Amino acid sequence: MLTEALHQKTRPWRQRLQNGRARLFDSDTLSLAEQTSFDTLFDDGLVKLRYYPPLQEKAIPLSDGTIMPVSQTSQRTPLVLVAPLAVNMLIYDLFPQRSLVRYLRARGFELYMVDWGRPGKHHNHLSLSSYFADYLPKLLVQVRQHSGKQKLNLHGWSFGGLFSLCYTALGNDSDINNLVLVGTPCDYHRNGALGTQYRRLSRRAKWIRSNTGLRIHDVPARFLRSPGWVNSLAFKLTNPVGSLQGYMNLVKNLHDREFVTAHATNGAFLDDMVAYPGGVIQDIVRYLWTDNVVAKGNLPMEDNQGHLSNVTANVLNITGAADPIVTRDCSHAMEPLIRSKDKTFITIDGGHMGILGSTTAQKQSWGKIADWLIERD
Repeated sequence: MLTEALHQKTRPWRQRLQNGRARLFDSDTLSLAEQTSFDTLFDDGLVKLRYYPPLQEKAIPLSDGTIMPVSQTSQRTPLVLVAPLAVNMLIYDLFPQRSLVRYLRARGFELYMVDWGRPGKHHNHLSLSSYFADYLPKLLVQVRQHSGKQKLNLHGWSFGGLFSLCYTALGNDSDINNLVLVGTPCDYHRNGALGTQYRRLSRRAKWIRSNTGLRIHDVPARFLRSPGWVNSLAFKLTNPVGSLQGYMNLVKNLHDREFVTAHATNGAFLDDMVAYPGGVIQDIVRYLWTDNVVAKGNLPMEDNQGHLSNVTANVLNITGAADPIVTRDCSHAMEPLIRSKDKTFITIDGGHMGILGSTTAQKQSWGKIADWLIERD
C-alpha cells in the first residue's frame, strides 16, 4: 500500500519531466502544424507556389467543437494566399481544428499559396519590389495555367497584404477581382506607438540625407540582413508580457500533455521565423519608415511605378483591435487612395498573429472572408 501511494505521488512529476524534456529537445514530434497535404507547382530554390487539392473528408472539425461539412461545390475564382516575409508557413495550417487552408478548402475555394522561402545571405540583393513586381507576376501566371482561370482573388496578411496591394497598384493586371487584406500596412507614421518612433527616425534620416547625402541604400545590403532569430525576438517583444506569460503557463501545465503539445505547435511558428534580406531592410527604412511613400499612394520601389489609385478590385480590409504592428489607422489610410467602389473595412479582436490564425479569427473573420468572396464570385 505504501509503495503504491508513493508511486501515485511521484507520477505527476514524472509526467512533468517527460513533457518538459519533449518540449525542450523533441518539440518537432509534438507539433500538430502543417498536416494538410499540398502540391508544389513552382520551386526555384527559394520561392514556392503551393496548390491545396480538394479535401478527402466529408466534414472537418473546428476549434469550437463544431463540425463543418466540406463543400462539394468549387468556387469559380481561384484564391491565392500571399504570405508575408519573415514567417514560416505553419501559421496558415497551425492546428487541424484551426487551419485556415483547411477551412477555405472546405468552403470550396480552389486554393493556392505563395511561400517566399528562407532567404540566405546570397539573397541580400532582393528588395520589396522583387516580391510584388518580379516574383508575384510570374507566380500568378503559374496559378492561371494550373487553374485554367484568368480571374483571381488575392488574400494577403501583413507584408503579404502590402505585396498584393502593390501588385494590383502596378496597374498591369485588371483580372484581380477581389483583395482580402489582413493586417496590411499603409501609413507607417499613423501606426500608434511604433508610428511615433517612425516619425522620429524619419526626421533624423532626412536630416542626415540633406546634410551629408548619405542614404540607407549606400550601406551594403549584407550588413543590414535581419536573421530569423532577430525577427522572432522582435515579434515577441511587441507583447513581452504575453510572451512571458506563455512560458509561465507552460511551466504550470507541464503535467498536461495536450497543453504542452499546443505550446510546441505555436512555438514551431513563433520560434522559427525567417530572415529579411538586406535589400528589403534598406527599402523598409527608406520607403516605409522614412519617406512613408505608401501613405501618399506611391509604391516602395525605385522607379516610382504604379499608384494606389490603380486599385479598382473589391477590397475587404481586416485589422486587429490589439495589433501594435499594424494599427487600424495605419491600415485604413489606404481607403481614400484606392478607387475600388466596393470597399469593406472591419476590425476584429486580436493582435497581428491572432487576426489570421487564432480561434478568435476563426470565429470573427474566416466565415466573413469566405462569405464576402463567395458573394462576389
